Amino acid sequence: MEGLTVAEADLMVYIHPSKATKIRHAILRQLSSLLFTYDEVLEGVLLAYEVNIRSKRAKILPGLIPYFGVKLKANLLLFSPKPDMLLEGKVVKLGKESIHVIVLGFSSAAIMLEDIREEFKYKIKHGAGVFASLYHKRHVIKVGSMIRFLVKSLDEEILHISGSLMPSQTGCIRWLSKHGAEDEPEINRSLKRHGERDIKMGMEEQDSKLSNEGDQAANFSRAHKSRKRTAGE
Repeated sequence: MEGLTVAEADLMVYIHPSKATKIRHAILRQLSSLLFTYDEVLEGVLLAYEVNIRSKRAKILPGLIPYFGVKLKANLLLFSPKPDMLLEGKVVKLGKESIHVIVLGFSSAAIMLEDIREEFKYKIKHGAGVFASLYHKRHVIKVGSMIRFLVKSLDEEILHISGSLMPSQTGCIRWLSKHGAEDEPEINRSLKRHGERDIKMGMEEQDSKLSNEGDQAANFSRAHKSRKRTAGE
């Protein structure tokens, strides 16, 4: 899935003097407060981190309460969805007008009807609503399906994604993994088969024509030899 990146960062964490005996615990607590929130500096949502304290020395800040700053080197796992990226998520709600998805267990996404390609039509199947493909009977999107979709936009404040199922490589991941994202619609494959049959028929006609011409040439050669023998006699 796109949108996941690992970044190296040099950080400065400011610690209260009361936490001076538990520096590492205080650092991890501050970093944990940033998890699953969008950070403008990092340009993404922090999902996980690994820290390494660069120095045992700290810079004391002047003020009424002298906080001290600790320099860190951190590896950060970020979720940074951008327009035109392909994401994956689980369908949690589905209706005639929209499909609602959860990505990575915390970010919501909505795909509206105008962003669902015409291949998919809403149907009631076994008492539940589904979006089923007109070209592939087993390509079905329902509640509980894992789907791949395209990012249109992201609301950073509420971590809500607007998605699309217009590209051919989007849809139910289970079906795409078995049949390939670039499979052609049934109607296109049918046209292709007709085209291949026409080409094959044309080649057979050409082979038949060449064979007939070869037979005619052989007959002409035998007739020529027969006339030559008669003249010699």
